[in-house]
Amino acid sequence: MTITAGIDLGSRAVKAVLYDAGRRVVVAARVADATGDHRSDADLILSALLRAARLKPSRLAAVILTGYGRHTADLDGDVVTEIACHAAGARALFARARTVIDIGGQDSKAVYLGADGKVGDFAMNDRCAAGTGRFLETMALALGLSVEQLGQHALDAQGTAVRLSSVCTVFAESEVVALIARGESSQRVALGIHEAIVRRVGSMLRRLGVSERMVFAGGVARNACMCQLLAQEMALPLAVPDNPQTVGALGAALYAARQVT
Repeated sequence: MTITAGIDLGSRAVKAVLYDAGRRVVVAARVADATGDHRSDADLILSALLRAARLKPSRLAAVILTGYGRHTADLDGDVVTEIACHAAGARALFARARTVIDIGGQDSKAVYLGADGKVGDFAMNDRCAAGTGRFLETMALALGLSVEQLGQHALDAQGTAVRLSSVCTVFAESEVVALIARGESSQRVALGIHEAIVRRVGSMLRRLGVSERMVFAGGVARNACMCQLLAQEMALPLAVPDNPQTVGALGAALYAARQVT
């Protein structure tokens, strides 16, 4: 076996994939909460993966780091941008992928792929929490819900969404609290929260240019309401990987495999 590893050090979660370059299969994958200590996060998740796969560290042929903390992890391995890694991971999972949307904890990004699978262009929102997982976490807290509950709560809404007047996290949180205090349905407010994010992400996608097939990656892709609304907003089919959080880590492991095959 020729084993490579890809580690995606995000702001909210750490993701890692072990890949058998010879058999072209994923050996193991793991997601853990980020602590902010990127070196420790990388060491811990890689050790856990190797234990799960019953492999010694010496079996690793190459490691690639990507994501928010890739430059500060101080781990023995090369670095590749998350844009390139998400493109590679999405294309490996969906051969016809042309657009990749990744909504993570601190940023959201859209990547346009050429017919050859290489990055043609990309757009990123990394200056404002609106349109990110952090925005959803804050709004869920304002509604007294966990972020895992928020999507289904929105899907349970009867009638139209309550439209938020602001997508700034601070103002939107105050607005949500005020809406609930006035007796608005929390389900309709939750739906409005999701629609606010989708409008923002949809605008970014249209500026970039979208093409079938769209792949939705990142932790927010586990939210069924976001998936449904985003597909409707763009009027295109939306593919969601079984484990959307590890798409970037998979891409990193594939980049590592290119070094040894």
